[in-house]
Amino acid sequence: MTPRQLADLIAAHGPALVLFARQWCDGPEDVVQEAFVKLAAATPPDDPAAWLYKVVRNAALDAGKAARRRTRREQRVARPDRWFAEPEVDGLDAGAAVAALEALPADQREVIVARLWGGRTLDQIAAAAGYSVATAFRRYEAGIVALRERLGAGCPR
Repeated sequence: MTPRQLADLIAAHGPALVLFARQWCDGPEDVVQEAFVKLAAATPPDDPAAWLYKVVRNAALDAGKAARRRTRREQRVARPDRWFAEPEVDGLDAGAAVAALEALPADQREVIVARLWGGRTLDQIAAAAGYSVATAFRRYEAGIVALRERLGAGCPR
């Protein structure tokens, strides 16, 4: 297939293919682009438009399924009420702890969760997040102070 033929197919079918894919996935433009890339690399089919619709449909269905699986997995893993295996740990009420964590600013919560649940050092957290160790330390300390205010002295160090 020549570049001109491919360009003509994109112009003639691209917008309709995006609309077609949108019914199954949230990233239809990516699906359509991948279909055109596959077409450019493949032996030209007898009916390129029909081939494109088939490839876009299959890829959009797959992308939609993958997105739903990822969302379910992320919701299952990130559920705050699952941060604690028991409703009470060492006199600390899990529900109150979850509420206190959720009330923290995201930057403080990020450092605290990575440090306490992830076992990461402040150096590792800073490197992963792209800021200085001093910034990680300040956020960690501020978060711990806020948690102690909300939960009392039973809060971790």
